[in-house]
Amino acid sequence: MSLLETRARTGALATVNPVAKLGVSALIAVPLILTLDPVSAAVALALEFVLFLFAGIGWREFWVRTWPVWLAAPLTGLTIALYGQTSGVVYVDWFVLRISEGSLALALATMLRVLAIALPSVVLFITVDPTDLADGLGQIVRLPARFVLGALAGLRMVGLFLDDWRALELARRARGVADRGRIRRFLGMAFALLVLSIRRGAKLATAMEARGFGAPGRRTWARESRFGAAEWLLLAVGAAISGIAVAAAVVTGAWNFILGPSA
Repeated sequence: MSLLETRARTGALATVNPVAKLGVSALIAVPLILTLDPVSAAVALALEFVLFLFAGIGWREFWVRTWPVWLAAPLTGLTIALYGQTSGVVYVDWFVLRISEGSLALALATMLRVLAIALPSVVLFITVDPTDLADGLGQIVRLPARFVLGALAGLRMVGLFLDDWRALELARRARGVADRGRIRRFLGMAFALLVLSIRRGAKLATAMEARGFGAPGRRTWARESRFGAAEWLLLAVGAAISGIAVAAAVVTGAWNFILGPSA
């Protein structure tokens, strides 16, 4: 375990059940999906940063883990600014590009909404262990055990895929195969990894069936997944963030229900 992962597991949210983290992410995301305005997204984003302080991660790890979100949000806003719905004063009108007052406001709201929805999903799940999440989904949410355990086994294989890719690269380099042509080398390694993955998946499925993972009847679990006061408190915080963000948008008149007549 790396130093960053060790530090992240010391935060107040590190021991919270992953189901609660999944629930709070949904509580924050759903209201923001239903509206497209800068006020609700900005208020939710500001409150989320307060919640992130209890995640137990340093700023360096925060930027390392979330940089794709910070890159995608401005690109999404740029697209809306260039090709969004035109309203108000038109600043640029050239060929298919039309930048107006309305498209810029829509771009800002979209960018803030992307950040407010995506950042909690990334930050809260940094300390989530896949096995703990599977235990919670199976015992608390009551999802089918076959589905949960199959997804867990597949997720555990992701790390092996990376190791297999490096091993294939080193083996091909040692044999002098496909030293030239990056596209040819990539396609060859991808096909080899696909064949290896299918074989490994078949063996894993057979092994799980042999151990009774697909047997009918009520399943027992090695570890009990608890959902207590800390989990309910986190859900309450998520509901409060959503409520305050929606209330701020309604009070300021910025609320824009995208499924309504104003969409």
